[in-house]
Amino acid sequence: MSSSNPIQPATPDASAIRPRAIFLFDPLLALGAIGLVVCSVVTLHGAFGSSLSDRQAAYAGIGAIIAVVLARIDYTRLRDYRYGLYAILIASNILVFAVGRSTLGAQREIPFPFISVQPSELGKVLLIVALAAFAVDRTRQLHERRTTARIMLLGLGPALLVIAQPDLGTGLVFVAIAVSMLFIAGTSWKHLTALAAMFVASVALVIVVAPALGVHVIQHYQVERLESFLHPSSNPNSPGYQASQSIVAIGSGQKTGTGFAHATQATQGFLPEANEEFIFAVVGEGYGFAGAALVLSLYALLIWRILRILTMAKNLYGALIAGGILGMLMFQVFVNVGMTIGLVPNTGVPLPLMSYGGSSVLVTFIALGLLQSIHIQARIASAGKGRALLS
Repeated sequence: MSSSNPIQPATPDASAIRPRAIFLFDPLLALGAIGLVVCSVVTLHGAFGSSLSDRQAAYAGIGAIIAVVLARIDYTRLRDYRYGLYAILIASNILVFAVGRSTLGAQREIPFPFISVQPSELGKVLLIVALAAFAVDRTRQLHERRTTARIMLLGLGPALLVIAQPDLGTGLVFVAIAVSMLFIAGTSWKHLTALAAMFVASVALVIVVAPALGVHVIQHYQVERLESFLHPSSNPNSPGYQASQSIVAIGSGQKTGTGFAHATQATQGFLPEANEEFIFAVVGEGYGFAGAALVLSLYALLIWRILRILTMAKNLYGALIAGGILGMLMFQVFVNVGMTIGLVPNTGVPLPLMSYGGSSVLVTFIALGLLQSIHIQARIASAGKGRALLS
């Protein structure tokens, strides 16, 4: 009598799963991003007309297409291009000094026929992908001080280039990315505490010691922003004017907002840069506490889903990328909202997916595409393990 193997339950193989991989995406992460884009477009249209809102919608549409393409790619392939990506990061931010367009005293954008590209914005994602690969290369030495120093220096290099453009806010985002990735990698608290102490000492050196010696590291307008934050009522015409007008805008919105037909701060020009760095104040004036709470709830949804993707990543590389993106978004949201309500100085950090601007929107969608790729690959790996247990 011939022997036969027990009948195994039918399970899809990898070739059957991959064509449907795009359907393994995280719908709540996508919902949070779409919700923020809708809030941005509606706010820009109500306060500033269809010109800005149509462009913002177009940027978001292009970004969504890029995110879908990235979601279908296995993110682990990017690890092989870490040196090239880091070189592009450094070279592009050096190139901006040679061919960049100067706007309001800052040289941050490289003009092209139909769009201006801000290398520092794209550099956020390039830094995350490259830095994660460098950390994985030293997996067995992550507890060593040399590893902590190398990763931090790799983050500080492009950060200093960006700060010199000058763009202090984005430079600090680079630092936040490096620190968050060190934390996710399991760096000891001693090393993190030492980094915090060095940061405080550096700030004191730049703000107090260097000016006393006649050396001015940061720009004059940046010093004015800091002074106006510390003493907001000393000079109403100083850069603190923006923060004070922002607080007035948010306060006048009360529970449900004034509506843009009756709004004054944003629509009548009292609040400078209302469509960019101070878009949250525009939401607060037009839609009140209800609108501001909705926007913050959508950011909370994004953060929750990123944390979930971080924990389910199939490898350390994916977890570090997710951790870097988490640090990038959380830092920008905290700083931007904080400066609109007077909790932190104005550093020019945009509010992701809300502030008007092509570079910021596209880069945020690139980050979301990478997160979806991590989620999809984790689902595929989980399905593969399930098949192995059944076989």
